[in-house]
This record gives sequence, C-alpha cells and structure tokens, in this order.
Amino acid sequence: MRYSSAVLALLFPALILLHLFVAPYTKVEESFHVQAIHDILAHGLPNGWNDLSLNRTNYDHFSFPGAVPRSAIGAALLALLSKPVILLNEGIDQQLLARAILGLLNASTLAIYASGLRRNFGQPVAIWYFILQASQFHLIYYASRPLSNMFAFSITTLALRLLLPSPSPTSQDQKQCSLALALLTTAGVVFRSELALLVGTQTLFLLATRRISLSNAIVAGLVGLANGLLLTVCIDGYFWQQFPLWPEFEAFRFNVLAGQSSEWGTEPWSFYFLNALPRLLFNPLSYALAIPVAVRQPATRATALSLLTPALTFVALYSFQPHKEWRFIIYIIPSLTAVAALGAGYLWTHRSRSFFARWATRALALSSLAVFLLSNLILLPASAANYPGGEALDALHWKHAIWHGGLEPGFHVYLGNLACQTGVTRFGQQPSSLGWVYDKTEDEAIKSTGEFWEQFNYVVFEASSEPGFMDSDEIRLRSALPDSIWEAVVEVDAFTGISVLRPGVPATGTAERRILGSFAGPRAVEIYESVREYARIALLRGWWVEPKMEPRVRVLSRVIQDFF
Repeated sequence: MRYSSAVLALLFPALILLHLFVAPYTKVEESFHVQAIHDILAHGLPNGWNDLSLNRTNYDHFSFPGAVPRSAIGAALLALLSKPVILLNEGIDQQLLARAILGLLNASTLAIYASGLRRNFGQPVAIWYFILQASQFHLIYYASRPLSNMFAFSITTLALRLLLPSPSPTSQDQKQCSLALALLTTAGVVFRSELALLVGTQTLFLLATRRISLSNAIVAGLVGLANGLLLTVCIDGYFWQQFPLWPEFEAFRFNVLAGQSSEWGTEPWSFYFLNALPRLLFNPLSYALAIPVAVRQPATRATALSLLTPALTFVALYSFQPHKEWRFIIYIIPSLTAVAALGAGYLWTHRSRSFFARWATRALALSSLAVFLLSNLILLPASAANYPGGEALDALHWKHAIWHGGLEPGFHVYLGNLACQTGVTRFGQQPSSLGWVYDKTEDEAIKSTGEFWEQFNYVVFEASSEPGFMDSDEIRLRSALPDSIWEAVVEVDAFTGISVLRPGVPATGTAERRILGSFAGPRAVEIYESVREYARIALLRGWWVEPKMEPRVRVLSRVIQDFF
C-alpha cells in the first residue's frame, strides 16, 4: 500500500512540470521575482548596504522599483539553487530552471503533507487527497510561478503538516505545534503579511484545544519573528541598498494601512467563500459532498473541524480587506482538500455497506476525472495562450536569426506595455554583450519625439483583430516618423474567452495545436485531435469547448529605404 502512495506522490511534480513546460512564460505580477532571479544570477547581490561600485543599470528593480519594495529572498534562494545546474550546463533555459526548482519544492511539500495524512488517518484518505489535489487546476498551475504567495506556500504547507491532528497525541505534539507557528510567522514576516491572520487563528485554536501552551506559543512567535526579520533586513537591505528595510511591512503599510490596494479593484465580503474557494477546490463535489460528509460523521468530525475552523476563520477575517485575489488564501487549500479527502475516505471504506456511500464514491471518482481532464485539456491550453509578449519576443529572435544568419549584434527593440505584462523578461532578451538594446520607456513625452523612435529596428506593439487598429505607442511612432516604413513580421494570438461549439461545428484547436506542436511535436497534435473527436462523439454528443483566440501582440520591423 505504501508503494501506491509513492507512485501517486509523483503526480505532483509530474503535473507541475507539465504545466511549467506548456506555459513557460510569466505575467506582470511575477515580474519582480523573475527579474530579480535573473539579476542575481547575472550580477549577484550588491556588496553590502552601501556598495559604491554598484552599477544600478544591471538591476531591473532600480529602474522599475514598483509602488513598494518586495523581498528578494525567494529570488535569491532560487538563484542559489540554480547556479550549480547552470555551471554544468550554461545553455540551459535559466528561467525554466528556476521555476522548475520552485515547482518541485512546492510539489515535495504537498507530498509531505499527504504522507502526514497517510500516517495519521490511513491510506484511503491519503489516496483521495492525491486524487483531489492533483485535479485542482490553479494550485498545480501556479506552483512553479515566482509569486510571493508561492514562495510562502512551501513553508505554510510544511507548517500545516506539523499541525495535522494525531489520533493519539504524543509528547512531540507541543514541539511540532511550536515549530509550525514559528514557520508560519517567518513566512508572514518575509513573504506575505496576511499570514499574520493565519498565525493568529491557528494559535487561538491550538490554545483552545490545549495542543500548545501560551508560553510555547509566545516563544514560537518570537523565534519566527526574529528569524524572519534577520533574513529580510540583511538580504533585502543588500538588494535594495537601504538599511534598515523590511519590505513586507512596507507593503502592509501601503496596501492595508493606506488602503492603496483598493486601487486594484474591490470585491464584496463573500467573494472568497462564493468565488475563490470553489474555484480553488475546483471539484464541486469536494465542497458539496465530501466536506459535509467529513463534518457530519462522528468518526471524522473532530479532525475535520480542527482543520476547517482556523482556516475558514482566517478567510472570514481576511474578507474584510476590500481588495481580494484568490492567491491570497491559497495557503489553506491543502487543509480544505484534506477535509474533503477525509469525507471521501469515509465513503470509500463504507461503500460495501451503504448504497449512498457506493454511489457517492463513484460520483467523486468520476467528477475528479472530469475536472482533471478539464484542467489539462481545456484550462491549461487556454492559460498558456495568455503570454503573447513572451511568444512575440521569442519569435522575433528566431526570425531575426533566420534573416541574418544568426543573432547579428547591435539591434534595438522597443517593448510596449502589453508585451512587458505578458511574458517579456530579461531572461528572454539577448545579452547586452551582443549589442542588443531593449527599451521599456513609459514616459509619453519622450515617446512623442522622432529622436526616440529613430533608434529602433523592431517595435513590439499591442494588436487587435479590429481593422486598422493601432495602440497609443504606434500612433506616436507614426506621428513622430511619418515617412518611416514598418513591416509586420510577427503577430501572436492570445486567449480571449471560451467558445462553446455545438454539434457539427468543427473545432479549430488553434491554441492546442500551437502549444502541443512546440512542446511535443506534430504527432502529439494528431493524437490530441483524435482523442478530442472521440470525446465529442462518445461522451459529449458533439458538444465541445475550446479557447477563443484573437491577435494581441505584433512585432514591426523597420524597412530601410534604398534611395539608389
């Protein structure tokens, strides 16, 4: 039985790496950490808090600091772990490598959490946890994405593993709870301040259930606070050349105390419960069937409530913050999935004695398979088609190499706002030593002059399916250099919605063909199309859904006029 858990544990790294390779680019919310990883790998950390020899142009965060500083500890860790591999293989895709390391770290902590469920509650619960967790889209897709939340996630998952209630408490329980609170506190101090609420709800619940003493809880909190502050003040002080600096406190003061996060949009108090949690758990039978069963049955009720109470209290309290995003509460998904696994495990072990349990188990199994297929055959290709900027820059370099017999040096590229938000990073740029220059100027006055646009060989602008569309940057270019000639050499489509295909309407498969073709070759495209058509006929009576694609980014090349 133990071998089956080991095999199932491979689901996490396999799926996370699959999602990584299918969607290798990053978006604007990941840009700070991605650029920081690149800069640390390329140039290292500054030498001390007042490095007079520091060339700030080498570091993206000095040119584009953002509203508040962010901690570079996660980026420094990934750069440190990536360095030995890069020394062995200098040609490796470094952005992919760093993200793979983060994904594998998160995969390993999910497997450790599952092993805790097996040890405390038995093999059926652990197997159902693997099944339910692996079929959730958002957690698997984002596990390798360099966000502060996902850096914290591996730490919080280890902490929640230590907090799993044991059927027979031991003398080590107090030590495990203390270590868990220290880890949660450290993660909150360094990466995400909202974890202070989770520390609070977990601490109060542990005190109420007498799993930890007040003195141990205080010591654990102080240890976590001291460790977190020591790390962030030292490393981030070097990175930002400021002392003292506590980035996450600066973010808390800006977003929460000053209320600036509301500028990014607000949601009602119920958003997390009615929108985010169902989306994260993904399988509707997880929260409509399995969790209620776990809470209702006396054999699982106490354990279920011990996992649910601090987690949902954290969500309820955090819901008073107006600006909401599902990634702010992703830390509790292992706990909620574990409760669903408890319910599913109970139904499984009672399936031979109860008609309801037998059919409920079948429904859970079928719904898990359905959402697993939906995650990997529909949502993954749709999500991977959301990075036209990264695709456009890669296509530009590829075409330039064909035209010039290699990456000829000395070319200047302007990168528009949409491209920078949808996949362009320093990892995707050619080294400055080759003479390539990339410009992300945002100043509208500067961009209104001919001198600015005169320097570029390529420009990357926003595109649209609307005839004659020009974004604001292209309008400025045409106005500043009315006699210049520019040729569209690359146009990249991106996901704009889901198309529901009626019976008889052929599927285009644009996103799937592009992704599978580049990732696995034309044979994989043929296999996918065969499976798709079989599924349409045999299972869905001709219906299908697929990503809707429209032009989003295009690259213009300057045509040099020959007057002779």
